Amino acid sequence: MFVNRIRIRVEFGDCDPAQIVFFANYFRWFDECTTALFRAAGLPLQKLFRAHGVIGIPLVDARARYILPSSYGDELVAESCVTEWKKSSFVISHKFMRGGELAVEGSETHVWAAAHPTKPGRMKSVPLPEDVVRILSTAKKRSGRKK
Repeated sequence: MFVNRIRIRVEFGDCDPAQIVFFANYFRWFDECTTALFRAAGLPLQKLFRAHGVIGIPLVDARARYILPSSYGDELVAESCVTEWKKSSFVISHKFMRGGELAVEGSETHVWAAAHPTKPGRMKSVPLPEDVVRILSTAKKRSGRKK
């Protein structure tokens, strides 16, 4: 599988009054990691959507497990990859490491969605393109920087 890594520096504003990362920021970072995964695989989302006539990849499920707290100044290494493919949906798993230890792990389920053919303003799941599945299933690792 194609794996992408980015580094995230925890900023003061990412933390709650207890001086640890506010949980919702991990979900924001999951989304950023997903975008970075597609871009690193040579599939920037805006171009990909236009090329395949889809609206996007709406999120239908998100989960996180918090293992170690992180705080202002910490550097996290986020590793993301697609771990499950279905007909029109896929699961992206994220692992956030702090100092070589697993701090947070999570997953997001997305649906490949196009405009509904008969209901304006609605979306409809459509089958995932074979080329997207193939590219994101290829065993490669890529590292990038975020902050």
